[in-house]
Order: sequence, then structure tokens, then C-alpha cells
Amino acid sequence: TLMVEPLALKDHTGENEIFLQRMLICSSILGVLALFLLARFFYLQVVQFDVHSTLSDKNRIQVQPLPPIRGLIYDRNGELLADNLPSFNLTITPERVDDLEKTLSHLGSHLNLTGEDIVGFRNRIKRRQRPFEPVPLLFKLTQEEIARFSVERHALPGVEVEAKLIRNYPKGDSVVHAVGSVRRINEIDARRLDKVAYSGTDHVGKIGVEKFYEQDLHGTVGYQQVEINAQGKIMKVLESNLPSRGKDLVLHLDSSLQAAASRALGDRRGTIVAIEPKTGGILALVSKPAYDPNLFVTGIDHKTYAELRDSEDVPLFNRAVQGQYEPGSTLKPIIGIAGLVTEVINPSSTIHDPGWFKLPDSDRLYRDWNWRISGEGGHGEVNLDKAIYRSCNVYFYDLALKIGIDRLDDYFSLFGFGLNTALDLPEARTGLLPTRNWKLSARGESWYPGDTLNIGIGQGDMLVTPLQLATAVTVIANRGEWIAPRMLKSGSELISQSSATKSDSLDRIPDSVWSLMIQAMEKVVHRGNQEFGENGTAWAYIGQDIEYRMAGKSGTAQVVGIKQGEEYDAEGLEERQRKHAWFVGFAPVESPTIALAVLIENGGGGSEVAAPVARAVLDHHLLGVKTGSLQALAAGGERL
Repeated sequence: TLMVEPLALKDHTGENEIFLQRMLICSSILGVLALFLLARFFYLQVVQFDVHSTLSDKNRIQVQPLPPIRGLIYDRNGELLADNLPSFNLTITPERVDDLEKTLSHLGSHLNLTGEDIVGFRNRIKRRQRPFEPVPLLFKLTQEEIARFSVERHALPGVEVEAKLIRNYPKGDSVVHAVGSVRRINEIDARRLDKVAYSGTDHVGKIGVEKFYEQDLHGTVGYQQVEINAQGKIMKVLESNLPSRGKDLVLHLDSSLQAAASRALGDRRGTIVAIEPKTGGILALVSKPAYDPNLFVTGIDHKTYAELRDSEDVPLFNRAVQGQYEPGSTLKPIIGIAGLVTEVINPSSTIHDPGWFKLPDSDRLYRDWNWRISGEGGHGEVNLDKAIYRSCNVYFYDLALKIGIDRLDDYFSLFGFGLNTALDLPEARTGLLPTRNWKLSARGESWYPGDTLNIGIGQGDMLVTPLQLATAVTVIANRGEWIAPRMLKSGSELISQSSATKSDSLDRIPDSVWSLMIQAMEKVVHRGNQEFGENGTAWAYIGQDIEYRMAGKSGTAQVVGIKQGEEYDAEGLEERQRKHAWFVGFAPVESPTIALAVLIENGGGGSEVAAPVARAVLDHHLLGVKTGSLQALAAGGERL
């Protein structure tokens, strides 16, 4: 028989228990996960609500700086010297560009993009203050360039044409050394400038008035809060805080006089500084050659800059305030004043001038300007009055030696030499006022009598700037009232009238001394038709038909030395080795409205060359004559 196993019946109860256990475990796991998700949701939506709301807004909302409009600069008659013109710039926002290198390459194939442009662009990226800030690539786009970009714009996300105001100088090179200029902010500027105040600003005042009054001209930055889409396009402005424009400035400068002075100089290297005696206001400040400041506003190319920088005529150099020259005979009125006040001489004191001067126990001849190898020269009997209008060197050799270098230095400093007295010309230099201590410190040598003789005729180690010399003659025109020179007439509180006057020590000079010196300087121009050739040194060149009374003093300053026993021969020297020509003066004598200093580098004689230039400027100021009455000067303007 076969054995049959019993059938095993299904255990439904056990399976149900297992199923329930598994369901319970799964439900527990799912419950825990749900609780975790709810907790996370609560944390993100409730606890971290402010944080994530802010992050969301940062993606959606941006704060953009609104640069202020730079203040304008006017001359005393309301003519614009510096304004702002609209310019279209090509900008790139790197965060919105997928491939920056590809974008630059694409732009380079359609626009005039150079290696310099790309280098400058990369540097500006490094200097920007915040992400998503557009960075300029090209400035001052032409209409043709804008049209070419518009055709390709769809393929260039993050690239835009942006309209901005940029600095413009309507009068170009004629006022650059007077007004200064702005230039693009570089890495050095970025480190020193306030990052918030200069957000969105590309330029800063670098020289002159633009630099000194930067705080006033710049203005206050504003901001706007904008909503953007995923492509970075502005959808709407949510909130704005408008910028405050910079202050407008009015200068003492007279554009018409500035132009007349520039025409009078012509193509010659030199400078003219004209000051209004009663205010210290600088009416004209011309330095030639010059350059167009507009070249620097949006960035000058290397080739053009190299030509300016390496030019033998150094157009970037402001001769009026940075040039330091020997003053020559223009210093003699101050030495004469020192002699009278110290009572070393009186108005009737005389010497005999044979044409040369010698120190005791010395064979060296210190010569007068009219000395000749043949033995001719000299001025005979000379008092102070004649020594000024004939510019007698021998008289001032003798006088300087009697006064002594220590007292001379004291009086020179009263007139501003060796000091920077300009209130708002940041590039102004101090010149050099040599003293015993200076020579000992600089050269390890003692001061010798011969050094004093050289100073007596404005030669040797003494150096002055044309601005300093114009300031000194202004003091004479004011009969001792010192008013520091300044460019600003109104618009800023950075300089005040209280800081302008420095007349304490000049009180020691009595009015009779001022009168005597002014009369002698007047004879330089107006004394003529005299016997024995004793006319004023400038009479033959500017004094014969002059319509007003003018006081002046000519001067020449040697560039190269002359050996003992040799005469000065301009024709035998290269042009840049010839003497510098000076002339200082003021007019009208009774109530001066203008004082000036004229320097023509390597021009030759001060009376022959510099005096006619001064006369042309004074004619324009006093008579309204465009180029002065000396048409030969205007017709030539050639370098001597």
C-alpha cells in the first residue's frame, strides 16, 4: 500500500501577523520621514524665512549705484571751461555672459577692439565694487559702431550700450594747465578713494582745479533698487535715491585774456601768469606747449601718450607752477627794497659802474650786461633809480654784498620765494631759496661772497616759479598787501579769505619805499628820448606808444655759463642753450588791475622778447585789443 502524506493547510493567521508587522514598520518609517520633511519645511519656511526671503530677493532684486553729475567749471564771465557731454559706452556684465572670451572675440570681429581695450577692461573688472556691475569695454561709440552692435545684440547677452555723461573741455589745450583735468580711475586711485562714494564713477580729478576741488565737483552717489528677470534684464524700479550733483565752480580766470596770452606766446615755449592784485585771483595761466585734456578723459592710447611724454618740448609739464628758473634781473626791485629798508643805501647813494665788479683780492670779473671785451660798457654814476630802469648789474653786485645773504633771504621770503603760497594749485612747487645752511647741507660747502653776488642779479642757485614771480610783483603793485594767488572765485568753502592774507612782516616796509621802487619800475617802460642812451630798458620795445602807465622789469637768465674773457654770443649757441627771457609788470600804475610775469624759454633778452608779450596781454586787458598793439608779435609767434 502507498503511504500518503497529509495536506499542509495555509496559516492565514500567521501571514496576517507578518503582514501587519511589516506594514507597521513601513508606516513608522514613512511617518518618521514625513515628520522629518514637516520639520524641515517648518525650519525653512518659518525659522529661516527671513534668510531665504533675502536670498530670493538678491536673485530677483539688485541695488545699483547712480553716479552723480560732476559740477561744471566757469570762468569769471560765465564761459564754460569744463562741462559734461553724453557718451555711449559699450559695457559687459561678466556674470550674465556664458563665455566671456568668446564674447570678446565676437565683439572684436565687429568693432574696432584693440588689445589695449581688452587689458583695460580686465583691469576694470578687478576694480569694480560689486558683482553684476556693468564694466565699460569701449567708450564714446560712434553711430556706426552702435548700429553694428545692434545687429549682433541678440547673440550677445550681458552686453549693452550705456549712455553716460563724460567730462568735456570746450577750450581744449588753451586752458588745460589752468583748469587741470579728470582721468579714469586706476588701481592706485581705487585704493585711496571711498568705494561707496565712487560707486559707478569712472573718473576722478587728477590735476589742477579738477583735483583740488574734487570733493565739491564730484557730488554724492545715489542708488536705485530694481527687479530683474532670470536673464538679468531690469523689469521695474522698486525704489530710488537720486544722486546729488556736484557743485559748480566759478574761477577768476578770464577766458578772453587766456586766449590773448596764448596768442601772444605763439609757438614759443614759455608761460604767462596774470593776477588781479586786489583779489589774488589768477586771470590767466598759460603754459606752452600744451595738450588737449579731452584725450585723457576716456583713456589715451599708448602711442599718443608716448608722443606727449617723450616730446622734447614737454607739453605735459606745467611751466607756470612747476617750472623752476633763475629769475634774473626781475629780482632787483626786491633787493633794492631790502637795501632801503635795512638802510644799507638811501635813494641818493651812488656807485661808479665801469662795466664790471671785483671782490677784494680776486681777479674774477663780475660783469654788467653791457660789458665788452674791448673795455666798453658800464653805466657811470648810478643810484638806485637808475640801477632799476637801466638794470645795472654792478650796482646790485655791490648792494647784495652789503646787505648779505642772511638779510636777503629774509626779504625774499617776505615776497613768497622758497614757499608754496598758492591756495588751490596742487602742483605748485616751492622753487629754491638758497641759504648758508642749505648749501652746507646740500653740497657740504660754505657760503662764499661770490654766491651772494650771483644772487644779487637773480642768478646762481636761486630758482623761482613764474607763479611766484607774478605773486611777488603783485605785492609791489599792492604796496605791501599780500594776497595769496588763487583760481577759485566762488563755489567752494575749501579756501577762505582769512587764509589769503599774509602781510605781517611786510609792514616794516614804509610807503615811501614802495613809491620809490614803483616809480623806478615805471621808468623801465616810459623813460625815453634821453641823452647818452639812458632810456628805460623796455622803452624802445613797448613804451613809445603805450596808452596807459605801466611799471615793469625785464630780466634774462643764463642757461649755460660764459667763460671769463668771453662775450655772450646767442648766434653761436644752440637754441636751447640761449638765455631765458623774463618780464614782470603791472598796470595801471595808480590803481593796478593786473600784474603779470612772462617767461619765454631760450628767448634771449627780456626787454626785446618778453616785454612785447606782456604788453600784448596788458593791451587786451586794459584796452580790449585782441593781440595787443604789437601786430608784428602776433604775425610771427616763431620760436627764437
